[in-house]
Amino acid sequence: MNKRIIIYIVVGILAILTINGSIFILDETQQAIVTQFGKPVGEPRTSPGLNFKIPFLHKVQFFDKRYLEWDGDRNQITTKDKKFIFVDTYARWEITNPLQFFIRLRDERSAQSRLDDILDGETRNAIANHNLLDAVRSTNRDPEVTEEFMEELEVLEEISVGRPRIEEIVLAKANERTSDLGVRVLDFKFKRMNYVNEVRDRVYDRMISERNRIADQFRSEGQGEARIIQGNKERDLAQIQSEAYRKAEEIKGRADAKATEIYAEAYNQNRQSVELYKFLRSMESFEKSLDENTTIILSSDSEFFKFLNELD
Repeated sequence: MNKRIIIYIVVGILAILTINGSIFILDETQQAIVTQFGKPVGEPRTSPGLNFKIPFLHKVQFFDKRYLEWDGDRNQITTKDKKFIFVDTYARWEITNPLQFFIRLRDERSAQSRLDDILDGETRNAIANHNLLDAVRSTNRDPEVTEEFMEELEVLEEISVGRPRIEEIVLAKANERTSDLGVRVLDFKFKRMNYVNEVRDRVYDRMISERNRIADQFRSEGQGEARIIQGNKERDLAQIQSEAYRKAEEIKGRADAKATEIYAEAYNQNRQSVELYKFLRSMESFEKSLDENTTIILSSDSEFFKFLNELD
């Protein structure tokens, strides 16, 4: 009885292992090929769901069905016009034929290594065959001029190819070389371009010199405008002061004339009162300046002597 149970258990385990070894599941993101002793057997399995194979004899190699990423190394490249630049690139690719992919490349690591050789090489060729402006610019656009002085500064040189076209060239050449690998490059882009350090420093110096020249131009124009404003201010101030002085003199002249007229009229109306006023003022001044111990000598034509004689 015990032996029979053990046999049932062993048979059950073998059955489970057999069933488990004969079934594999593909999800929507996977594709696979079945191999026997390392060689592909049958067609690639690309439909999601249950798939069958011979247990213990067949093995399954899974591959990604989704778009995959390739990130290139930052390489120093010389352009056609002998400019040294660093170029950083990236691409997207997919496995289009799992069977061919397995035969030629085996796995994704080998595919990434092969893409490094292909895409980096085609990038070098494309950059070396075109000038720097073609690599960094996309179109022959007209620059936006916001100030009059920028009309002479912002003159863009014409390009013959442009960056998008160079990317298309790299993509087409890469797909020609990957056509027998079971993969397809979907998209290729330049992520970043920059001068090498020595060239970048010279470019920055030239940019600084150009901006300093613009600043000097602004300062010169500002100083010219300031001198014009200062001259106009001084001219207007002199004109205002001259006009004010003229009006003030006219007012003073009219006031003096009026005062003279009033004095004359008052003098003519009461001459005796004027003489009395003059006498009282003279007496008041002598009273304040003389005392009993003071001796004065008067000439016969002085006003004080005249008043003393009149009192006698």
